[in-house]
Amino acid sequence: MTDTFAKATPATAPPASNPASPRRARGGFRRVRSIIKHALLILCVLVMLYPVLWMVVSSLRPNDVIFRDPSLLLNDLETGNYAEGWNAFADPFSVYLVNSSIVVLGAILGNLVSCSMAAYAFARLEFTAKRWWFAIMLLTIMLPIHVIIVPQYVLFAQLGWVNTFLPLIVPKLLATDAFFVFLMVQFIRGVPIELDEAARIDGAGHPRIFAQIILPLMVPALATTAIFTFIWTWNDFFSQLIYLTDPDIYTVPLALRAFVDAQAGTNWGAALAMSVVSLVPIFLVFLFGQRFLLRGIATTGGK
Repeated sequence: MTDTFAKATPATAPPASNPASPRRARGGFRRVRSIIKHALLILCVLVMLYPVLWMVVSSLRPNDVIFRDPSLLLNDLETGNYAEGWNAFADPFSVYLVNSSIVVLGAILGNLVSCSMAAYAFARLEFTAKRWWFAIMLLTIMLPIHVIIVPQYVLFAQLGWVNTFLPLIVPKLLATDAFFVFLMVQFIRGVPIELDEAARIDGAGHPRIFAQIILPLMVPALATTAIFTFIWTWNDFFSQLIYLTDPDIYTVPLALRAFVDAQAGTNWGAALAMSVVSLVPIFLVFLFGQRFLLRGIATTGGK
């Protein structure tokens, strides 16, 4: 009878653990951590963008409100700042945009041609003291422009190039930007040497190998060079201040500086409006070239 009762009454089993609970807790922790991380990133972005956003908003404010209101709320709309800034000088502001475009396009063309050829020579050709010349080229990256500006100015003054665009464009044709040479050298070294050997078997020389094989593969590095050259040249103030003295050939940075100096009790609304206009080309270039920029930096750095 005891055995029968024992068989009829099953033993009480210990409660089974739920494996989904720790997994659910870990998922909730990851979600909270992700939300906090993104909130911090958004906060950092807002802090970094605040000066630019304030400039855009202030360009639409009356002068007497600009420095009294640090917020980004726009209460009084003043669109006349753009018209006043555009026509503040004897020439419209479009003249300075065109001058900057000439300098930028010349610098981009010079860097693309000269730096790519110099990079191919360092990466593929063999010549005497190649490593020493490459090391000297890299050392020039550490030279600040203030060290070489005086001898350069003396040279260009003797050539009669001061107050022209030539001092800002011609040096780019001589591969003076060592950073871009190094960038392209690293990219070309990642291209398989077997492609060169196959072309050489078919009778191709170095000019043809460079033009038909290496150059098409260098599009990411060339795009990176073009974008950086555009941004650095467009924003360059020091070199353009040294060589350009005629207001008719002022570039955008010089025009903005002259705009501030030319007004007694500066019209800050108009000055900020033209600053916003000067940022539009940089924004567009970065927006449409971001894909090539990231590709160029990633592929060059990986090699």
